[in-house]
Amino acid sequence: MKMILGHYKPDIFFSRLSVRLILIFFPFLVFIIVSCDSKTVFDHTKSFTDDVWKSDEIVRFDVELQDTVNIHKFYLNLRHRTSYRYSNIFLFINTTFPDGKEARDTVECILAEPSGKWLGKGISNTRDNQILLRRGLRFPQQGNYIFELEQAMRDPELEGIMDIGLRITRE
Repeated sequence: MKMILGHYKPDIFFSRLSVRLILIFFPFLVFIIVSCDSKTVFDHTKSFTDDVWKSDEIVRFDVELQDTVNIHKFYLNLRHRTSYRYSNIFLFINTTFPDGKEARDTVECILAEPSGKWLGKGISNTRDNQILLRRGLRFPQQGNYIFELEQAMRDPELEGIMDIGLRITRE
């Protein structure tokens, strides 16, 4: 005896259920995969009190690095307000290597075009800049690297600098 009305086919039911589950969970799966950046080795930011970076305030990052084989990119992350008075910022970057040797670099970061238009991303009066300082970087030693950032502007207090950070990724 065949039942025409009320008969369901389990394979069609599970097929439709599978399609629904895929449609529901696929965006979440894509989000998880995209948000996990396996190339990031280090990414930390430090904020300044009242959005003021004082000339005697040294920002320090301790970075444990074991990879001496792969090539890396070295970024500076800088968030500032559009009330910042300058179109650039000069920094001293002091590096202490695991063996105790030290290096010092002076870096200029351009924050605005000559027309005055701010670079970086942001809404309202805040701008986020991710500035590539160096690519093709290979760390020569395993161990703890210390990176210290100092503002090198003539102004003892840089108003409008919200936070600064370092990001190191594998190329």
